[in-house]
Amino acid sequence: MKRPERIVVVGASLAGLRAAEALRDQGFDGELTLIGDEPHAPYDRPPLSKAVLSGWLSTDHTVLPRARDIGARWLLGTPATGVDPHTRQVSLADGRAVPYDRLLIATGTRSRPWPERQGGALHGVHVLRTRDDADRLRAALAAAPGRVLVIGAGFTGGEVASVCRDLGLDVTVTQRGDTPLGSALGGVIGGAAARWYRDAGVDLRLGTTVRTLEGDAHGALRRAVLSDGSVVEAEVAVVAAGALANTEWLAGSGLAADGRGVVCDESCRALADDGTPLADVFVAGDVARWPHALYPGQLLRLDHWDNAVAQARTAAHNMVHGSRAPLAHRPLPAFWSNQFGINLKCVGLPALADQVVLTQGSLDQRQFVAAYGRQGRLVAAVAVDSPRVLDGYAALIEAGAPFPPVLNATDGPDRPEPLDPAFPRPADPAPGRPSAAATPSVPSVPSAQAVLAGHE
Repeated sequence: MKRPERIVVVGASLAGLRAAEALRDQGFDGELTLIGDEPHAPYDRPPLSKAVLSGWLSTDHTVLPRARDIGARWLLGTPATGVDPHTRQVSLADGRAVPYDRLLIATGTRSRPWPERQGGALHGVHVLRTRDDADRLRAALAAAPGRVLVIGAGFTGGEVASVCRDLGLDVTVTQRGDTPLGSALGGVIGGAAARWYRDAGVDLRLGTTVRTLEGDAHGALRRAVLSDGSVVEAEVAVVAAGALANTEWLAGSGLAADGRGVVCDESCRALADDGTPLADVFVAGDVARWPHALYPGQLLRLDHWDNAVAQARTAAHNMVHGSRAPLAHRPLPAFWSNQFGINLKCVGLPALADQVVLTQGSLDQRQFVAAYGRQGRLVAAVAVDSPRVLDGYAALIEAGAPFPPVLNATDGPDRPEPLDPAFPRPADPAPGRPSAAATPSVPSVPSAQAVLAGHE
């Protein structure tokens, strides 16, 4: 295939920007276009649920630094509405068509909204994904509401609740499962997380869902009716109930894409409905689902900063040099969170595990490491306020080390006892959450995004 002269990147966020920079670093000197549905220049999302909500940082200071001048045409505030792989054109909402020789799909995810019929349109109901979301929620918290309701105790929900307590706000958190972080880390570690919530003064309602949100005559949120019949008075609600992949614009394109993401191979080449990789369409970032050599039989989708950057660079290399020297995207998944004064970091995929064992420290002391195993192999590790030890665990995971690992750590238990990690069983979808149904050509395997990023 001839060297591409026109590359279009749909998705002007972290993955899109870093891919564009990597394309120039790889020697691409042709026409480069970035398309984004938001009017803002690419910005960093992790600070939104932490520094921005707390008031330490304004969203103007979340703009991503530019590693170099990429000499690109920017089409911001202009959503893509379709792509035709045969004519190699991207359709835009304003009626224009943008031609390409190679295309990168990096459209990411969006927050799952609360259903309007159950109060989702009330003033005071928020989600948190974009910088505009963060500005609106920050203003609502700064107004000192009497109580904040957080729906969902995954990572985003925990970080929001933590900020609320730091601001001195009363907060109630509802969680369908038996523990916070249960889908991501299982009930054993989730039980420790529940203590963090309660020690911080959070009103934590486990095994509980919100039936409906109710407002006053002016359309402002006033209360929530819970599944147990109780009522929580609240002026602000934050819906942290998961994420949806931004793939609707790909309907009819012939790509293997659905609400869980866009399927690609380990070289980041998008797959067609029949499973055939396309030579000129690539995928990177939160929207990508791909196979990983360490986790056979799975398609991973990771809502994580490190993965977005690494996958963007892999895709960029293969868009320029892939026909001669293709690279496989095989980084070990990793993520982190700060909440309730706790630093939590993870490597690998805990949600695939059938056992967990405490290898260092103590759950009660809020400083520990837990290792996860699957069929006798180490697949993940979680460190709480012990981030520096994870490099060693990461090396063991990549080497396919047996489980439980033999560490001889000085702060480890005398007799490590593997336990059932207590991951929640599949349940009926929450309000506004459709059941995941795979298209006939897309393998029906677990999406690691939902469990790794803690979207519950």
